[in-house]
Amino acid sequence: MKIPSPCISVCKFKNAGHCVGCGMTKKQKKKFKRLEGRKKKLRFIEALRIQQQEVGLKANWERAYRRRCRKKGVDCPLDRAEAPASPELPLPPPVPAAAPVA
Repeated sequence: MKIPSPCISVCKFKNAGHCVGCGMTKKQKKKFKRLEGRKKKLRFIEALRIQQQEVGLKANWERAYRRRCRKKGVDCPLDRAEAPASPELPLPPPVPAAAPVA
């Protein structure tokens, strides 16, 4: 069964080049579309989850992605994406936390 893109159709790259919805960069979005094979896509999603924690993305993405999978009638890969991040899927460096505005 096809694995849906991690994109949840927010597509606002305001977080140092990362989408505020899914946490991917534009380059990562293109890369996911070119990935072939279920294992590679599952590894990408797991690496993305790690990246989301590093950039401080809230847990809303998981809920929205699960809902998207349900609407498409597919099993959610988040339930199985426990493989370690693949070295072939480079992630950008972590974004430093923004300084509080006084």
